[in-house]
Amino acid sequence: MPRRLPTFVRPSVLAAAIVLASPLTALPAHAATQGSLRSYNVPAGPLASTLNQIASQAGLALTMDPGLVSGKNAAPVSGQYDALGALQAALRGTGLQLVNSGGSYTLVAVAAGELNLPATNVNAHSEAESAWGPTTGYLATRTAAGTKTDTPIAELPRSVSVATREQMRDRAVQNLDDAVRYMPGVIASSYGSDARAEWLKVRGFEPTQFLDGLPLPKGSYVMPKLDTWDLERVALLRGPASSVYGQTPAGGLLDMVSRRPDAIASHEIQAQVGSYNRKQVSFDSTGPLDDQGQFLYRVSGVVRDSGTQIEHIDDKRYNIAPSLTWNIDTDTKLTLLTMFNRDDTGITSQFLPLQGTKLSTPAGKIRYHKNLGDPDWEFYDKTYYALGYAFEHRFNDVWQFRQNLRYTKSDLSFQSITGGSYYGAVSDDGTEQRGANVVNEDISQFAVDNNFQADFATGAVAHTLLLGLDHQRINHNYQWLYGSAPTSNIIKPIYGQDFSNVEYTAYNDYDQKTFQTGAYLQDQMALDNWRLTLGGREDWVHTGSKFYNANGATSTRSDSHFSGNAAISYVFDSGITPYVSYAESFQAEPGGANGAAFRPSTGKQYEAGIKYQPPGMDMLFTAAVYDLTRENIVITTNNGISAPVGEAKARGFELEATGNVNENLKLTASYTYTNTKMTKVDDPLDKNRPLPLTPENQASAWADYTWHQGLLDGFGLGFGVRYVGETDNIAIGSMGYVRDKSDGHTGSYTVYDGAVHYDLGRLGSALKGASVALNANNLFDKKYISTCDGFYCYYGDRRSVLASVNYQW
Repeated sequence: MPRRLPTFVRPSVLAAAIVLASPLTALPAHAATQGSLRSYNVPAGPLASTLNQIASQAGLALTMDPGLVSGKNAAPVSGQYDALGALQAALRGTGLQLVNSGGSYTLVAVAAGELNLPATNVNAHSEAESAWGPTTGYLATRTAAGTKTDTPIAELPRSVSVATREQMRDRAVQNLDDAVRYMPGVIASSYGSDARAEWLKVRGFEPTQFLDGLPLPKGSYVMPKLDTWDLERVALLRGPASSVYGQTPAGGLLDMVSRRPDAIASHEIQAQVGSYNRKQVSFDSTGPLDDQGQFLYRVSGVVRDSGTQIEHIDDKRYNIAPSLTWNIDTDTKLTLLTMFNRDDTGITSQFLPLQGTKLSTPAGKIRYHKNLGDPDWEFYDKTYYALGYAFEHRFNDVWQFRQNLRYTKSDLSFQSITGGSYYGAVSDDGTEQRGANVVNEDISQFAVDNNFQADFATGAVAHTLLLGLDHQRINHNYQWLYGSAPTSNIIKPIYGQDFSNVEYTAYNDYDQKTFQTGAYLQDQMALDNWRLTLGGREDWVHTGSKFYNANGATSTRSDSHFSGNAAISYVFDSGITPYVSYAESFQAEPGGANGAAFRPSTGKQYEAGIKYQPPGMDMLFTAAVYDLTRENIVITTNNGISAPVGEAKARGFELEATGNVNENLKLTASYTYTNTKMTKVDDPLDKNRPLPLTPENQASAWADYTWHQGLLDGFGLGFGVRYVGETDNIAIGSMGYVRDKSDGHTGSYTVYDGAVHYDLGRLGSALKGASVALNANNLFDKKYISTCDGFYCYYGDRRSVLASVNYQW
C-alpha cells in the first residue's frame, strides 16, 4: 500500500493506472451477493424483465408463472438495496410476492388480506436515498459532492453540508444566499442586499457553482442566480476539489441537484405575497407520460413581481425548468434538463459612500430605503438559458457510465450609479459626487463530463473506481465603462438628470475564449472499517484574449496543471469517523491586465475532522480544522479593477449539527472560526491584512418543531438566529485613498428569523394537500451595515415577511 500513493499524485502514471485497473473487472465485489448492498437505479418497466435482471445479477434462482406477470409493470427501484430488497421494491403495488422454496424463489399472488415476506429479511437500508435524489427531513445521508460517486456523508473524508428540499421549504428559501446561510464556513450576502446575484465567500474565497455535475459559467457581473425552487438539494463542499472537478477555487464549491422527473405523479402550486409588494407564483408538476413509465416529465417554474427594500428598484423574474426522462431500458436512462431565467431588477446594494453610512456628515444619515441612483437612467436586464442532459448506463454489476452535457448562455446589460468613492465626495449639504457605470457582458459555455465507475473487490479490499474525461469551452465578452455622473444629494436624491454628456473610460473591454480538458482518476477503497481515497487529475487550459481597452492587444497562454487528493478515515461501529485529507485546486482566472491574461490560481489544503452519526439517531455532528493556501488569486480592488495577489492563507475550524432529533423536531446549527491573511502582495502596506468580507467568527442555529398529534396536530414553529462577527474589509490598493484603516472595519451583528406553518389537511379531507405558512427574515428588523470595503458601504437585508399558500396533489 505505501507504494500506491505516487501512482495517484504523478500525472505521468495516470494512463498506466487506468490500464492496470481494467483487468480488475473480472473480480466483481461481493456487493452483488444476496445479503450485501449495491446501488440501484432501475426505472419502472415490464415486471418480468426487471425481476429477471435483478435476480440474474445477484445470482438468485427465480421462477415465475408468465400469466402472473403478463401486463404488469415493476415499480422503480432507486437507492441502496440487497438483492431481495431490490426484488421486493420492484414488486410494490403488483399484488405479487416472493416465496422461499428451499434455496430458490417463486413468485406467487398475495392472498386477500395476507402478505407473506420471504424468509430472508430485507436489508434495513433498502429505502436509502440517492446522492441525486430527494431525502426526508433535514439530514441528507449521501452526496456526490467531492467524489462524483454516491457516497455516505458520514464516511466522506471532507467537510460537506447539504440543504435539503424540506429545509429550504421550512425556511421559505428564495435564493442561494438563503440556502447556505446556516452552514459553517460560508458568509452569505457578503455585499448586503443585492437582487442581482449571490456574493458568497467560503473559507475566504468565492465558490464555483456546479449544477448536475457541471460548472456554471460566471463572469464579472454575470452570475448564475439559480432559482432554488428548481433544486432538489444544495450541497456545499468546503476546500479544494480540482482532483475531480478541475477548475475550482481553493475555498470550495456549491454542488446543486435539479428536481428531476419522478415515476410517481405529483403536482404542486404555491402562491406568495410579502414585503415590498412581493407577489410570486411557483409551480411544479411531475409524473409518467405513458402507462409503462418509460417517459417521465417534470416542469417547475416561478413568476415574481416584487419591489425591494430600495425604493424605485423592482425584482422581477420569469423562470421555467422543463425536464424529460426516457427510461430506454432497465440499464439505460436519459434525462433532458433545461432552464430559462429572465431577470429585471437593479442594484439594491447601492455602493453607498462612507460618509452618511459609517461616517457622520452634517447633512445627516443615508436612510436604508433611499435610492441614491437615478431610476430614469438605471436598469438591469439579464437572460439565462441552459439545455443539456444526464445519461447513464449500467453495463454489468461492475461497470457503469455517466455523461452530463450542457450548453448555457447568459446575456447581461445594465447601467448603474455608484456613490462617491473618495473622501470629500459628500459635501456638508449632502451633495454627492457619483460615478456612472455601463456594463455589457455575455458568457456562453459548452461543458461535458464523461466518467466510468467500477465497483469491484481485490481480495478483502472493495473499490469504487472512477475514470473520467471532461471538457468545456467558454466564450466571455465583457465591457465596463465608467465616467463621472451628475451630482445628487444623499438626503434628497435628484432624479431624471441628463447623462448624455458623461465621458466614459473603458476599464475593462475584452473578448476571452477558454478551452479546458481534464482527465481524472479516483479510487475509493474500503478495508473493514478503513476508508482510503486517492485521486489525481491533469488539466490542460488554453486561453485566448483580445483587450480592446489596450489598443486591441492580444494574448494567448496555455497552462497545464496536476491536482491530487488523498484522504483516509476510520468508521467506528459507534458511529464516529475521524479523517484526515489533503486536496489541491487549480483555476484559470478571467480577464487580465496590461494586455495579458492572468496566471491561473492554485491552492492546497490540509484538513482533519471527525464525524459522528449516533446509532439509532437521524443526526450528524461534524467538526473540521484546516490550513488552506491559495496563490495567484485575483481580487477586485475598490476602484473596480482586477489585480493579482501573490498568496493568501486561511486557517480555521468549523462545527455543525444537522438532522431530525425526533418526529417533531428538526434542526441545523453551526459555528465557524476563520483566520485569513494576504501573505504575499505587491504593496507592503497590504501584507497580512485579512481577506475582504471574511469575518473571524460566525454562528447560527435554526430549529423547526411541528406537532403530529393532539390539539396542535399539523401546527409548526420555526426559529433561527444568525451571528456574523466583525470584519476588516479594506481591499488591496486602497491604502493610498483612505485616512484610517478603521474605515474598512465593520462591526458584528445578530439577526433572527422565524416561521409559523399549518397543515390545513388536518381540518378535513377536503383540504388534504393544502398548507399555509408565514416566514420572516430579520424578524426584529435589525438595521446594520453588512460590510464596508474602504470606499463603499452596504446595508444588510431589512425585515422581510412572506405569506405562502401551498397546495399539493
